[in-house]
Order: sequence, then C-alpha cells, then structure tokens
Amino acid sequence: MKRLLLSFVVIPFVVVPNLRAGGDRACTANPPAKLMSALLDQAPGLTREVLRLALEASNCAAERGLLKRRDLLTVIDYSISSSEPRLFTFDLSEKKLLFRELVAHGKNSGGDRPDRFSNEHGSLATSLGLFVTADTYTGSNGYSLRLRGLEEGINDQAHKRAIVMHGAHYVSKTAVRVLGRLGRSWGCPAVRAEMADTIINKVRGGTAVFAYYPDKRWLASSAFLPKTRG
Repeated sequence: MKRLLLSFVVIPFVVVPNLRAGGDRACTANPPAKLMSALLDQAPGLTREVLRLALEASNCAAERGLLKRRDLLTVIDYSISSSEPRLFTFDLSEKKLLFRELVAHGKNSGGDRPDRFSNEHGSLATSLGLFVTADTYTGSNGYSLRLRGLEEGINDQAHKRAIVMHGAHYVSKTAVRVLGRLGRSWGCPAVRAEMADTIINKVRGGTAVFAYYPDKRWLASSAFLPKTRG
C-alpha cells in the first residue's frame, strides 16, 4: 500500500502596519511638562490643552514614521479670532517659538471664527487635523507649500483640494481694521504675504501642522489622539 506524503509549504505572513492612518498601535502621550511650560510662556493666546493635543498628535505621527522632521511643530488654533495671531511654529529641540502669526480660514467655514469644516472638494472650507508639510511650488498665489492630510475622512483630500500654505493680501492688520476680521481663503491656511516665504522655507519638508478646533467628532475619532481625551 502506497503512502501518500503530503508536503506543506509554510508561507510567512507579514503584517504591514497602516502607517497612513496610524493603525491601532498606541502612541506616547503626556508631553514633558517642562517643554509645555517653556513653549506656552512664549506663545500668548495658545492654551495648554491645545498645545498638549498638538504635541501628542505630532509625536504619534513621528512614532509611526509619518514625519521626516520632528524638530518643528506648527499649531493653528481656529477657535481664536482671525484678528489675532493664531498660528504658532515651535522649534521643539530648542524649546523656542519661531513664529506667531495671523492665518486665514476658508470662506465657507465662517466669519471671524470658523465653525464649519470640510474635507470635500469645492467646499471652500478649512480642514482640521494633522497635516505634514510637503513640497513647494510657485502658482497663482505665489510661493506655496503643499500640505498632506494624515487623517482619513477629515483632511486626507487636502492634496486634491490644493490646500496649501501661501501668502495673501487679505491677511493683514489693514484687513482687520477694514473688515473687523481677516479676509478668507478657499480653504487654505493663508498667511501674511511678507512672511510667507520665511515661514514656508522654515517648515517645509516633512514637519507637522496641527489645525485645531473643539470639534467633538474629530477629537473623538482622530487616529493621532488618545481616545480617552476630547
């Protein structure tokens, strides 16, 4: 009686982590208190809670290999009036504030303070969440910086929507005097024209940009923030 020999080929199963959305892996929370205090002392208008969330999100993205540079962090707090500086760029390695600037939001997000946000093409609205800076180019708005949204369903259409950082004449103290607020963009975080090149050249190339508003749905669903927070 012949024996049948069965051969089994074992194929190793390799799990590839979902780096784009962050997968299910937990990230380090609770940024160092000394770092928080040092940065807040230099950034009037920015709250401890918003800075904490921004540091947690950017650290999480860095741990998942989504940032090329961990030394810089830009925080935009859209809950602050557009007439006040609400963009803050920090050098984390030096514990230093580099920029505290005016920044516009999208025309369909609201007036002085936005309260409507969108990820949809043609919405002319601002997107929230964590972005990473990409490449630069010169277009209809001059020297501009592309932003890549890292949060699925929240800001991941940023590239297709041409959501970029650029300079604009309607971002100025003059605009605030005339309008009582800044002018508004088509969804881009536009900055003062005279500062655009300086800011863009500093933050380009893979640094984190954290756009905040106390939106409960985003805070609860973000892949970069602890689920127990928000």
